Amino acid sequence: MITVKSLKRWRTLRAGGRFGGRSLGFVPTMGALHDGHLSLIARARRENDIVAASVFVNPAQFNDKKDLARYPRTLAADTKMLAAAGADFLLAPNAGDMYPDGYRYRVDEKEESRLLCGAYRPGHFEGVLTVVLKLLNLVKPDRAYFGEKDYQQYRLIKGMAEALFLDVEIVPCPIVREPDGLAMSSRNLLLNEEERAIAPALNMVLGSKASIPNMKKALAKLGFGPEYIEERWGRRLAAAKLGKVRLIDNVEA
Repeated sequence: MITVKSLKRWRTLRAGGRFGGRSLGFVPTMGALHDGHLSLIARARRENDIVAASVFVNPAQFNDKKDLARYPRTLAADTKMLAAAGADFLLAPNAGDMYPDGYRYRVDEKEESRLLCGAYRPGHFEGVLTVVLKLLNLVKPDRAYFGEKDYQQYRLIKGMAEALFLDVEIVPCPIVREPDGLAMSSRNLLLNEEERAIAPALNMVLGSKASIPNMKKALAKLGFGPEYIEERWGRRLAAAKLGKVRLIDNVEA
């Protein structure tokens, strides 16, 4: 696997004919990789000739600076995992290169990005869509892979690609869960032992036949701070805080 930290070097590689007419699959990540990410790499490996991944903790999508500071950064371990999983390229740029204009230009979606997570994290999806557009323009993949745990994010990225006529297929991939049902997430690393034991209840409650008000009550009784539980797009989606960690999940409604 070739690791590229310079955007100038990446653009030279991408424009130099190295990829030929071969198909390119892309998995953008913020690092702290787990088996959920690796499932995206495996899917991309099956469906493309070349697989590229990125690791970039995107400051533009954090509305809370403390949350950005807490986000786990494990680039050395991530690099080993991606190489072992069969990625051909890792793009790992820095924030100065990704935002040379200081985040002056950005992507703003005015409907679905205001709902659910967008209502609780102002500017979050603006940052997500902006960085994904930048990465897609840099990598120029045939297909880009996104996990359905962040279902609202997947919908917005797919919508952006269609609205802006991007020549890429946005591929959704199923949620990967721990044996106890907790959706795999880089943020799970921030849970303490007690919180980790409680965390699977989010999926259990979300999948129950209780009313949404009773789901919220059940989560609160267990120690969660529920933000929302809503049914949209054929899914039941939820976000709740457990200690300082914000967890999200969704199931088919």
